[in-house]
Amino acid sequence: MDTVEDRCARADSRSDATIASVKFCQSRLSSPFTNRRRRNKRLKLAKGQYGGRSKLFRTATESVDKGQVYAYIGRRHRKRDFRRLWITRISAAVKAHGLSYSRFIHELTKANIALNRKMLSEMAIHDPEGFKSLTDLAKAAA
Repeated sequence: MDTVEDRCARADSRSDATIASVKFCQSRLSSPFTNRRRRNKRLKLAKGQYGGRSKLFRTATESVDKGQVYAYIGRRHRKRDFRRLWITRISAAVKAHGLSYSRFIHELTKANIALNRKMLSEMAIHDPEGFKSLTDLAKAAA
């Protein structure tokens, strides 16, 4: 059984190489359209970065990959940060009514009042009277 290299070597050594054997020995198609599209897609994602990070394919790829990792992490951190913000707001509002945050949440849970921290925070800012009634309910549940 002949290998590809053997056939190509024989075709090169013969002067009467047939078209079929020459075609067979040509290099494979590099699919320039697909490669260009893939590269341009990656470079487009790196747009706005400094220097080679937006111009050179390998550097841009590394930069984009790292950026996407940071974006993934950031989406989780955003949830964490907002929860901390809501808790801080609720805590400040509850202290004005003579309760601690943990006691307030505990008493709301005992009173079967199911409001999430985002809504409690919004009430503390935009509806102080309604929030005061919640703190009164929490005190009554104690």
